[in-house]
Amino acid sequence: MNLTQYVDQLRQELAVAAEAGGDDARALAERLTAPLESAARLTLLNALSAAAEEITGELVPGSVDLRLRGLDPEFVVTLPPAAEAFDAQAEYEALMSPGPAPAPPPPPAAPDAGDDGGTARINLRLPAHVKSRVEEAANREGLSVNAWLVRAVSGAVDQPEGGRAARGRGRQDAQNFGGGFTGWVR
Repeated sequence: MNLTQYVDQLRQELAVAAEAGGDDARALAERLTAPLESAARLTLLNALSAAAEEITGELVPGSVDLRLRGLDPEFVVTLPPAAEAFDAQAEYEALMSPGPAPAPPPPPAAPDAGDDGGTARINLRLPAHVKSRVEEAANREGLSVNAWLVRAVSGAVDQPEGGRAARGRGRQDAQNFGGGFTGWVR
């Protein structure tokens, strides 16, 4: 998106307003237009960033990111993934066949019905090696890091109470009885 046309339009509007004030006002407007260009660009970027954040709130787990390339911003839209149809027979066959364990189910595709649609900003400090793994995972799924983190956190907090402990006990019980099944169940 080229902001130059909008900054030029603001400059022209200022010149038109200064015409009404006479020669002194016109000279002052000419001196102010150059320094005002960077302030106008920054204000436009802030407005676009706020708009992208508001749209992202409506698209969760999708997102709209505003990226700055040189002087020009660009929007990057990541749509939410389409819900996959559940195939019980395929799941059963996958569990019964020998081989590597199936991949975990995808994180939830939509926020809770009680979600008010608002967003909040937090600062998250990650070790560098974890951050690079998060970036790789987001790229593999075609998501922004923010959208990937929102999906991961949503999936973690939406697990039933004690979900991790129950899976661990089941695996230990299966080992005590000499075998068992491993995999994911929906």
